[in-house]
Amino acid sequence: MYSRIAGTGSYLPAKTLTNQELAQKVETSDEWIVSRTGIRERRIAAEGEATSDMALKAVEQALAAAGKTPEDIDLLIVATTTPDSVFPSTACILQDKLGVHGFPAFDVQAVCSGFIYALATADKFVQTGAAKCAVVIGAEKLSNIVDWNDRGTCILFGDGAGAVVLTASEEPGILQTRLRADGRYRSILKADARLQGGEISGNPYIYMEGNAVFKFAVRALADIAVETLTAAGLEKSDIDWLVPHQANLRIIESTAKHLHLSMDQVIVTVDRHGNTSAASIPLALDEGIRSGKIQRGQTLMLEGIGGGFAWGSALIRY
Repeated sequence: MYSRIAGTGSYLPAKTLTNQELAQKVETSDEWIVSRTGIRERRIAAEGEATSDMALKAVEQALAAAGKTPEDIDLLIVATTTPDSVFPSTACILQDKLGVHGFPAFDVQAVCSGFIYALATADKFVQTGAAKCAVVIGAEKLSNIVDWNDRGTCILFGDGAGAVVLTASEEPGILQTRLRADGRYRSILKADARLQGGEISGNPYIYMEGNAVFKFAVRALADIAVETLTAAGLEKSDIDWLVPHQANLRIIESTAKHLHLSMDQVIVTVDRHGNTSAASIPLALDEGIRSGKIQRGQTLMLEGIGGGFAWGSALIRY
């Protein structure tokens, strides 16, 4: 038994924050941001708009695309680093907002690789028969943890949500997944705040050593892509589309080059979405499918890396 993607959905907040607007707040410029990241604008959630609210809209769209209803769901996994609350999980909150209950619902926290971690987990549930209709979501309200006075990080991040519906199938869908982590690098990219005695202890904002992250990401993503292809018995030339985590255009270009893919074979949304962490891959996937670029029967490589470091890949026959 395999799991296949039956439908995708996404949601982006209404508010757009451009580089020009950021340049009025911190010492930066549109040219500087674009040349180093490829980002031109990002979406920012409204003050009262929670991670679960964005996730709900993405799930509703994905269910409609799959021809499913909330009552069909038997597994719900939300990948997020910005949950609605410490607990209950955003997945349980989302389950309630969908008006269904009883089946497993839980969060996965692997930052920018969270969607791949959640997808790999759901795939195992479906393969073993423990689930027949799994919904996997990446949703983030990163604007909550961005220091808008830090020009090194505030230019990078945005909000949004993406979702996929996985259904059981006798035809191969998810061909291979690979997950990796190395906690020795945990201090390079972090937001280490915690609640202690009713107060916030530690830094509540995103901290990142950009050059170190870049160097590690390029090597790790290249290696895991090759490892995943080898496990599936496929070659780089078998990939039709690369759907990467949208962190930085230069990292994306480097990954594509290593896989011998032209940028015409890469779904790129970073210019309009910024880095939406766990939401970036499902947002890009949904855009690729709805635009008509990604077609049924094609082979996709999804991969991402984030704080931890945690990284992963999924090779998919769409």
